[in-house]
Amino acid sequence: MKDLSERERDRIIEMAWEDRTSFDAIEAQFGLSEADTIKLMRTEMKPSSFKMWRKRVQGRKTKHRAYGKEDPERFKSSRQRNISGNKISKR
Repeated sequence: MKDLSERERDRIIEMAWEDRTSFDAIEAQFGLSEADTIKLMRTEMKPSSFKMWRKRVQGRKTKHRAYGKEDPERFKSSRQRNISGNKISKR
């Protein structure tokens, strides 16, 4: 597993918790395989939180590109607003 900044680790954890973000999207953006993402989650989370997350994502179709329709290049919801700096851009 490569060296990641605290900000990158936080973003990977956030993406891993999201239902619609596949492991392929995490790999495309950060270069971490599904196994590396699981290792990161195991080291960064409390054991009970890790077990809850693991139970939740195991076999989930949206977390595995082979089962879902998700494009690995897409990292956010199409309904999510663009953020520039700390201000939310107006539509």
